[in-house]
Amino acid sequence: MTRTTAHLISHTHWDREWYMPYERHHVLLAKLMNELLETLEKDERYRYFHLDGQTIIIEDYLQIHPEKREQLERFILEGRIVIGPWYVLQDEFLTSSEANVRNLLIGHQDAAKYGVISKLGYFPDSFGNMGQAPQLLRQADIETAVFGRGVKPTGFDNMVGELNSSSYESPYSEMFWESPDGSSVLGLLFANWYSNGNEVPVDAGEAKAFWDKKIADAGKYASTPELLFMNGCDHQPVQRDLADALETARKLYPDTDFVHSSFEQYLEALGPSLPEDLVTVHGELRSQHTDGWGTLVNTASARVYLKQLNHQGQTLLEKGAEPLAALAYLLSGQAYPHALLTYAWKTLMQNHPHDSICGCSVDEVHREMVTRFEKSRHVGEAIMEESLKAISGQIGTMGVAAWGESAIPVTVFNTTGWERSGTVSVEVAVAKRYFKGGPNPAAIAEALDQLPLELARGRLLGADGRVLACKAEDLGTRFGYELPDDQFRKPYMARMVRLTFEAVQIPPLGYTTYAWVESPGSASAGAAGAAASPLRLTETGMENGFLAIQIREDGSYDVKDKHTGKVFAGLGVYENYGDIGNEYVFRQPEGDAALTTKGLDARITLAEHEPYRITYEIVHEWTVPASADASFEEEKRRMVPFRQRKAGRSSAQVPLRIVTRISLEANGTGIQVSATFNNQAKDHRLRVLFPTDLAASTLLADSIFEAAERAIEPAADWINPSNAQHQQAYVSVSDGSAGLVVANKGLNEYEVLRDGSNTIAVTLLRSVSELGDWGVFPTPEAQCLGEQTAQFAVRPYAGDAGWPEAFAWAYQYQVPWFTVQTGWQQGSLPAEYQPLEWQGRTMALSAFKLSEEHEDIILRWYNLAHQEQDFALVPHFPVEAVHASDILERRKQTAILDEGILRSTAGKAQIVTYALQTVQP
Repeated sequence: MTRTTAHLISHTHWDREWYMPYERHHVLLAKLMNELLETLEKDERYRYFHLDGQTIIIEDYLQIHPEKREQLERFILEGRIVIGPWYVLQDEFLTSSEANVRNLLIGHQDAAKYGVISKLGYFPDSFGNMGQAPQLLRQADIETAVFGRGVKPTGFDNMVGELNSSSYESPYSEMFWESPDGSSVLGLLFANWYSNGNEVPVDAGEAKAFWDKKIADAGKYASTPELLFMNGCDHQPVQRDLADALETARKLYPDTDFVHSSFEQYLEALGPSLPEDLVTVHGELRSQHTDGWGTLVNTASARVYLKQLNHQGQTLLEKGAEPLAALAYLLSGQAYPHALLTYAWKTLMQNHPHDSICGCSVDEVHREMVTRFEKSRHVGEAIMEESLKAISGQIGTMGVAAWGESAIPVTVFNTTGWERSGTVSVEVAVAKRYFKGGPNPAAIAEALDQLPLELARGRLLGADGRVLACKAEDLGTRFGYELPDDQFRKPYMARMVRLTFEAVQIPPLGYTTYAWVESPGSASAGAAGAAASPLRLTETGMENGFLAIQIREDGSYDVKDKHTGKVFAGLGVYENYGDIGNEYVFRQPEGDAALTTKGLDARITLAEHEPYRITYEIVHEWTVPASADASFEEEKRRMVPFRQRKAGRSSAQVPLRIVTRISLEANGTGIQVSATFNNQAKDHRLRVLFPTDLAASTLLADSIFEAAERAIEPAADWINPSNAQHQQAYVSVSDGSAGLVVANKGLNEYEVLRDGSNTIAVTLLRSVSELGDWGVFPTPEAQCLGEQTAQFAVRPYAGDAGWPEAFAWAYQYQVPWFTVQTGWQQGSLPAEYQPLEWQGRTMALSAFKLSEEHEDIILRWYNLAHQEQDFALVPHFPVEAVHASDILERRKQTAILDEGILRSTAGKAQIVTYALQTVQP
């Protein structure tokens, strides 16, 4: 008879901040770690402790007890404290693809300093799991993932599902988990949660009752006699009498081996006994086969301002600081700031744990997060400033024949992976006076203000002498300063001009330089001689060569794709519902009908009409209920479960004035929209609607390293009226011949309505008043009162024939332009430059940076298609060798270049990384 083994793995799931502020949890962490070290020191029977898969715990502990480092290192090296592979336990869907990679990369780097890295894909409490996780893990040599959510049988409150459910996804807690590319790992589900072995009794009577139930529960789902029991829970102290408790269990159950185990030991025992009939689950694990209430997806819309700040922070590092620093390294020899970038990423990732970025903590937590976002941004901005200065200092502007010595050059950088056109604004100093120890700054400012400044009425020229339409705004005189590397700070006063124009066909990962030159005459001289614009006003809207926009009286708009003739009508209606849920879950009051701006007259005015851009302003004067009704407060106080609440919306009304600006650029293939409003209402949700009227059963949503295909109609088990889901850059619906993609900046929640219209609904704001979960935690700041701005964009496309270009447009929409005023100088660089060319229509560029180990240029793409894609890469900088790489940036096999061209094939949904070994000077 096969013996049963009960593997007890001691751990604590450490939410760094949640229902208490970070420092309160920090104090408890120090206490926990002191007790752990003492227990390991005194009790040889207490063998192992799994440190929750995140190395930040070590950083946090040593901040308080640096004197414990040697003791901590000893237990890590002995394998008794198990660390890594992540830096933090992130929310996978609310952090970007590259942020998930940095989390694993930095976690490995930090764990390696202690000599041991846990090779376990640890996702104990993620609110759903990204579909490409198995591919990421396998690239990091990780063959097993453990997770607590996403696959039935876990449901709301982590209750175990029924085995006879028609949609039960696996008969076992063990399964295979496969990514879209075919990468597979062994998946272990915490079917009885990650606390099923918590607080084991020492008393024989209590232990008998405990183990009778626990062994039976684990046996329900285990495919082998190797049973897993997690000895710990959220912020759980060390069970210091565990060894005695296990002795009790051994006496009570002589046919079961009770082992204080580690995941490594457990997996070693598990492997040989796994049955051949394990099920394979595919792609994203989002609890789609549950009733829909426990998916926690509405954390994607809790405190939207956090998601917007996170989008800005991630984009600044991934598409600003890293690529610009890489270019500065290549073009000027400037050292790549590895340590600063790691610090900026770590500071940002301290906001990425699932109870942090999800916005489901107490108010104090999220106030501190705003400061962290700012700290990371400040470091990133400093890196970008230095990089732009280094690159622009090498551009030979004096060699451009079309410009004169009075020219003011400006350089525009495109850090996306595709050629790009769009409207750019750059502020330039047209006259500057330093004042250290010199004349009175006030007198300098007055003198600069009185300059005739003919340059404010100049022309913008390309390097070929072509005139571009440009708007110049005189900003007056401002204070500024420089911080030279070799001398004291240099304050100055400068007369500033803002130039706004359309930058056209800027090369991928490259730059183009323009020059503002004097052109005496009228203030409109900047447009004189410029090529005719394809933009024009129509009776009720605007159009260019790609799109025609008609704005209706209620402020909604029709968008016509001039290439296909398809019209998407009635876009941009705003919708409002009550919300009596919490930070985790949206709950619409019973009988609550949608309020919308459809049919509500709007004030529509032309706000901007330039050759490069037309903008309309649309104002809705709207009113909505002020809050939930009075019964809601009593229901929260009494902890009435949100599904049982009876509160409705109040009869009192408050204004909700929405100012929408809708823009079409000269070469724009989509429209860009911003919505600004002062939210004074509580307990509600605001969305914007985009009816597609396309016949489709599935959609594509940007997820982690993939355009994830998701069913519009959920599984039969789903009873939640809402089917909101996560997105990164976009969501799209297509019928094969026509499609509509809606892009966003930090709006991570969408829903495709199941009303026959396949309307894409994007959440702009959700106002709630409590944390939810296990206690009463008021969160008044989660109501998000005050000024709010949401940014999104809409683009039609030709269905199956046009989606790669549409998705590339959506990725570019998220990335700002980077600009710098360039000197009038000799230099080794041309006025326009791109570091590489590449081909692969369905490939999305994800990273351009340097590796820390070898100083290789790291380039990463992922194939959006579920079929092979031919791929070619041509570097335009000296390369000694090209190595196939992975997400840990290791050199793998050396690739073969054919006359300077790398030719390859990317598999379906494959993440492809190359390490370009540059020629060292």
